[in-house]
Amino acid sequence: MAGLTNEIEQFLLDMMERGNDNMIEIGRNDLAQQFECAPSQINYVLTTRFTLNNGYYTESRRGGSGFIRIFRLNREPEDFVRGLMDELDDSQLTTDKARQALKTLVRRELISESEAQLMLLAIDDHALCDVDRKDRNRVRARIFRNMLVFLLR
Repeated sequence: MAGLTNEIEQFLLDMMERGNDNMIEIGRNDLAQQFECAPSQINYVLTTRFTLNNGYYTESRRGGSGFIRIFRLNREPEDFVRGLMDELDDSQLTTDKARQALKTLVRRELISESEAQLMLLAIDDHALCDVDRKDRNRVRARIFRNMLVFLLR
C-alpha cells in the first residue's frame, strides 16, 4: 500500500508543480478511478501527506460530486521548522512521520537529500534498537526536535 500512497502523493505534487498557483482541485472519485483504489486511500494520502505541518491545507467534499482542494501554504522556512518543533514538543514521532517531514524539508530546500538521509538514519529503529519499544517514538521525537533546533541556528 505504501507504493500506491507514494504514487498518489507524487501525482498530486506534480499537478501542483504544473499549476500556476499554489492550489489544485481534483475530483475525489476521478482520482480514485485513475489509481484504481478506494476513495478511503485518497483520504489516507490527504491526512498523512498533505497536512498543515507539511505545509498544506486541504479542503474536501465527499459524495458523487466530491472534490479535493490542496493549497500549498507560503510560510517562511523558520515558521515551518518551528511548526514541526511545536508538533513534536510532547509528541511521539513514528518513522513514517519523520520520513514525511524530512521529504517536506527537502522539497522546501531547507535540507539536502543527503542531510535528510543522515537524519533518518539517526532516528530509525536500527539506531534506537537499545531503547525499549514503548519509548522509541518519544526518544525519536526528542532527537528529531534537536536536529530541527540546529536548522534554526
